Amino acid sequence: MPNPPQLRAAALAATAALLTSWVSGCSGDSKDGDLTAQKLSWKACPAPSEAEGGGSAPSPLPGGAEWQCATLKVPLDWSDPKGDTIGLALIRAKASGEPDKRIGSLIFNFGGPGGSGVTALPAFGQDYPALRTRYDLVSFDPRGVGRSAGVKCENDRQLDRFFQQDATPDDAAEQQELLRNTRTFNTACEKNSGRVLPHVRTTDAARDMDLMRQVLGDDKLHYFGISYGTELGGVYAHLFPKNVGRAVFDGVVDPTQNVEQSSLGQAKGFQLALDNFAADCTSKAEDCPIGDTPQDVKDRIAKLLKDLETSPIPGVFPRRLTQTAATSGIAQSLYSKDFWEYLTEGLQQAYDGDGRVLMLLSDSMNGRSENGQYSNITPANISINCADDKPRYTADYVQSKVPEFRSASPLFGDYLAWGMVSCTDWAVPGAAEHPDVSAPGAAPILVVGNTGDPATPYGGARAMVDALGKGVGVELTYKGQGHGSYDSKNKCVQGAVNGYLLEGTVPSAGTVCS
Repeated sequence: MPNPPQLRAAALAATAALLTSWVSGCSGDSKDGDLTAQKLSWKACPAPSEAEGGGSAPSPLPGGAEWQCATLKVPLDWSDPKGDTIGLALIRAKASGEPDKRIGSLIFNFGGPGGSGVTALPAFGQDYPALRTRYDLVSFDPRGVGRSAGVKCENDRQLDRFFQQDATPDDAAEQQELLRNTRTFNTACEKNSGRVLPHVRTTDAARDMDLMRQVLGDDKLHYFGISYGTELGGVYAHLFPKNVGRAVFDGVVDPTQNVEQSSLGQAKGFQLALDNFAADCTSKAEDCPIGDTPQDVKDRIAKLLKDLETSPIPGVFPRRLTQTAATSGIAQSLYSKDFWEYLTEGLQQAYDGDGRVLMLLSDSMNGRSENGQYSNITPANISINCADDKPRYTADYVQSKVPEFRSASPLFGDYLAWGMVSCTDWAVPGAAEHPDVSAPGAAPILVVGNTGDPATPYGGARAMVDALGKGVGVELTYKGQGHGSYDSKNKCVQGAVNGYLLEGTVPSAGTVCS
C-alpha cells in the first residue's frame, strides 16, 4: 500500500476522467559538458506514456494555445554532476500576453510525490488563464516519475493483487501477510530500478529545479507548489534561498512532522472531511440517500467496510471490491468537495451490492486506467518517501499505535497506521526525520492553508510559515473544503495568489478567505 499521507491533488484529474470515462523518453547516459548550457528542443506533445497514466495527447488550451514538450538532462547523482545523466520530461504553454510584460516561467508541482506534472498541468491548465498572461506555464515529471527515469516495481497483474490485499490486519497471520506483500513489492522495486532508487530524494528534485530554472533562462525560480509540491518548494528554498522568486505553497505539508505524526494528522484530517461530508448530505432539504443523520451515515459506512472484509462485492469486472479498495475509494473522494456526489452514488450502489463506483475511485487513487494499466505513481510515491524518510516501523510498533490512530479516525485510522510499514526492508536508507525548509533571506512565499483539507491538515500551513523563518512565509487561510485552495475557484484566494504572482503584491499576513 502506498503511504497515503502523500497521495495527491494530481490524481483528481484522473478521477474525473474515470468517472465520466507524451514527451520524448529519457536521454541516454551522457558526460557532455556544462548542463546549464543545454538547449531544450520543444516539440508537440505526444500521448502520455503508460507510466504517466496513458490517454490522449493534451488538447490545446482555450484560445488554441498548444502544449509543448521537451527533455532536460540532469545528473543521475548530484554528488557527481559530470557523471551519468537522466532525462526529465517537461511541458509548457507559452505566455499569452505581450512579450514585454512576460515575467518568466512559472513552474508547477502538483504533489504526490509521484504525480506526473506532464499530465497534470494540461488537466488543470484552463484554471490558470490569468497566470499565463505573464508566465510560461511549466511542469515536469520529477525524477523517478513517469518518463523521468520512472521507477518500476511490480507488473499490472501483481499490482491488482497488491491493492486488493488486506491492508488493515487483525491478527498476527494477517500482519505477516501484509509484511510479506510489502517485502515482495519493495524487492521488485530494487530489482527493476535499483540504479535510480538512491537518487530520487526531494533534495535531488530541488537541485533539478534549480538547473531547470537556469536552462529556462530565469534569474529566479517562480513556483506554484501544491500538496507535496509545498515540501519540494520548501526544500528548494532551503537549498537556494537567494534564487527564490515569487512562490506560492497551496495544500501545505507540515515540514516539522515525521511519518508517524503526518499519518496521524492525516487520519484526523480525513475524519474531519468525512464528518463534513456526512453533515452536508444530511443537512439538505431532500433526504440524504445514505443515512438519516451524520452519525448514521458514518455507521453505515463502517458496517459496509466490516462486511467487505469477509464478503467482497462485485467491482470493476473481474475484480471484487474489498475493504481496502473501498477505503481508498472513499479517501479519494474526500480530496475534493466536487467528488462528494460520486461518494454518495458509490455508497448507494455498494449498499445494493455494486462496488463499481467505489472501485473506480480506488483505481484513480492508485493510478489504474480503464484498460487495466497502472501509471508509476505508486512505485514513485513509495520510492521517494522511503528515500526521504528515515523512520522504519515494525509491525509490533504499528500495532501499539493502532488504538491512537483509531481514536483519531474510526474509519481511516487502521488504514493509515499500517501504511507506515511501506518502507520496511527498503533498499535505500531514509535521509532524515523530516525535511529542512528553513530559508533565511528568501523572498516572501505565500502559504495557503485550507481549514477543511483532509490530506494536508490546516495546521501544516502555520508550521511551514514558522519553519521557513521570519520574513519569508506569509500565511493566508481559506475556510473551505477539499485538498488545496486555489482550485476551489474562491475569488478571494485566487485574487491574493494572482496579485502576488503577477504584480508582486504580498497580502497581509493572516488574511482569511471564506
